[in-house]
Amino acid sequence: MNSKQLMYILKRILYAAITVWALITVTFFLMRLLPGDPFTGGKAIPEETKQALFAKYGMDKPLWEQYLIYFGRILQGDLGTSLRNGRAMTDIIAESFPVSLELGMRALIFAFIMGVLLGIVAAVKRGTVWDSLTMFIALIGVSVPSFVVGSLLQYFLGLKLMQATGVQVFAVVGWADMNSKILPSFALAFGSMATISRLMRTSMLDVLGQDYIMTAKAKGLSQKAIIWKHAVRNALMPVITVLGPLVAALLTGTFVVENIFTIPGMGRHFVQCVQQNDYPLIAGTTMFYGAFLVLANLVVDILYGLIDPRVKLTGGKE
Repeated sequence: MNSKQLMYILKRILYAAITVWALITVTFFLMRLLPGDPFTGGKAIPEETKQALFAKYGMDKPLWEQYLIYFGRILQGDLGTSLRNGRAMTDIIAESFPVSLELGMRALIFAFIMGVLLGIVAAVKRGTVWDSLTMFIALIGVSVPSFVVGSLLQYFLGLKLMQATGVQVFAVVGWADMNSKILPSFALAFGSMATISRLMRTSMLDVLGQDYIMTAKAKGLSQKAIIWKHAVRNALMPVITVLGPLVAALLTGTFVVENIFTIPGMGRHFVQCVQQNDYPLIAGTTMFYGAFLVLANLVVDILYGLIDPRVKLTGGKE
């Protein structure tokens, strides 16, 4: 690793740290703008009890002092304790995030593989029924939200298929065995699969029109060799660049899918904490997801430079 590459990586890490700090700060102050407080829950309680709770959790101090105390705890690895159930944020994350991560990774793998394959088929079979069918699927994928896809899968592949066959092929709710993980993973992946397939088709068509592809054809290389050895690798570059945002979309999408399929992931806690004004839980889940997504984008940026030798980590091309 040369000095320019090292400086690029350090600069990216610095930008990532600033982004996470800004997220923590904005989330902290926006929470205080929420109506109500985390203790009453819409119910009347004695003012003395309310003030005692505020004092216990340090919420009677000036806002700037609360922020400094909170930020200092974060630097020590303390994400706070839920005001509702008294559990540490680290325990809640350790218990629920692996479930959300598994759901997101299953959806990402499915979306990437199927999206790339559909995009290749659509580009190679341009103008045919396969191209039209692929783009029709992509249009549905980008138009229909995941909760609608999930509900339809539950109804047709969960309930109706069971009624027709007498066998529970796909579980409608839960997250236990394989047949309970297929439908939510597909529901979450469908929109991203559509995005990848459209992007891959456009990129493949551009690559297939390049001079070096024409040269390869003139040399007598088979279509299979041209596509898989020359076209696909270069066509994948735009897809690789959107993996960071796609990870963000899939992980935030788990909130809805997890509630539809009753999956015990972080989505459940995220929805509940907003409804209950649980400040530490709101801040902890937001900061954790934000830091995870910033890290994902950082890794994708570096991998992009490693996969394509024409792209240098200094930000330009040879």
